[in-house]
Amino acid sequence: MQELPNEGAPALAEGAMPTSQLSRSAPMTNLENLRKQARQLLRWHQERNYAVAERIRLAVPDYRGLSDKEILAQRFVLADAQLVLAREAGYRSWALLKAGVAQMPESAAPPDHDGPPALTRAEPQLFVSDISAACAFFEQELGFTVVFTHGDPPFYGQVRRDEVYLNLRHVCDPVYYGTVREDDQLLAASITVDNVKALYREYSAADVEFQQRLMRQPWGAHQFVVRDRDGNLILFSGA
Repeated sequence: MQELPNEGAPALAEGAMPTSQLSRSAPMTNLENLRKQARQLLRWHQERNYAVAERIRLAVPDYRGLSDKEILAQRFVLADAQLVLAREAGYRSWALLKAGVAQMPESAAPPDHDGPPALTRAEPQLFVSDISAACAFFEQELGFTVVFTHGDPPFYGQVRRDEVYLNLRHVCDPVYYGTVREDDQLLAASITVDNVKALYREYSAADVEFQQRLMRQPWGAHQFVVRDRDGNLILFSGA
């Protein structure tokens, strides 16, 4: 892996999977933690973990034309992992990153927030046999937008509509056996909708497959259930 002089670290692609990204605007971690991160990155590459391929591709221009599989097949040593961390933090080399860390004062632990913890968002995970086909279904039939896919071929992805996010995870074998999912109405996700009747009309016009058509429940909610191409049941509910 070659270090490129006079070039800053590129930004992460929008929607990329979370990583232990460093930032100059955030308190810098100490040098020992950076060394641990580098060894971990090296170990993940040795284990052929596709999650690290995107980080390497974004940090080092020499790898930007390679697929995940090709990146993981390259020779990758500790110095390469250290360079990736340096570039992610905005430095051209590991030596400059170490110098920058040495010049920074020890940062105090962030203060605790007042009040109880608050959950801010849930992202249900759906198991699918083909990430690309699943993304196409949610995009073309259910009006979602693909946030990202990860891997080559992709093994993970995320779709979004408004403030609802669904994570997609590739599996080789069926998660449920027989018809237990349909018989017991085992939902993969439950989504609350403003104007659920309008959404039902939209999906009806798109010939979406319904496991349950729109109906009013005894408690007053109007609900319908969509079945995706992998058999996942998604409930849409509103007043």
